[in-house]
Amino acid sequence: MPNTKELVIFTQTYDLLTWLLPHCERFPKNQRFVVTQRLQGAALDFQEAIFEANARSGGQRLQHLQAADAQLNKLRLYLRLARHWDWLGSGQYEHASRIVAEIGRLLGGWIRQTASGRSGSGAARGDRAGDDF
Repeated sequence: MPNTKELVIFTQTYDLLTWLLPHCERFPKNQRFVVTQRLQGAALDFQEAIFEANARSGGQRLQHLQAADAQLNKLRLYLRLARHWDWLGSGQYEHASRIVAEIGRLLGGWIRQTASGRSGSGAARGDRAGDDF
């Protein structure tokens, strides 16, 4: 099993977290314990789910990858809300959306590889040979 340092999805997720979490501190204080907390939680839960998936194999890996996918969908929702309420500027939203889209492509490839019974880490490393994403 590859080291987590080899997996592009981990690097992309780390980059997103290091950008996103400080930006959340600028959101309105009256929303810190509602939407902001959920946004941060979804991002951190996503990171934890892919760590768990990387530590597992087979069906257990697939379950954690599917949980990660659900967290990524929540993250997308909360980012859209933050943009809608002007907590993020359009450039900030575009930046976060590009990272999340790339993470989603990597996660989708990892899920497809795992579901097909292959080793399951090539797509997360960014290996795209033979994949249609």
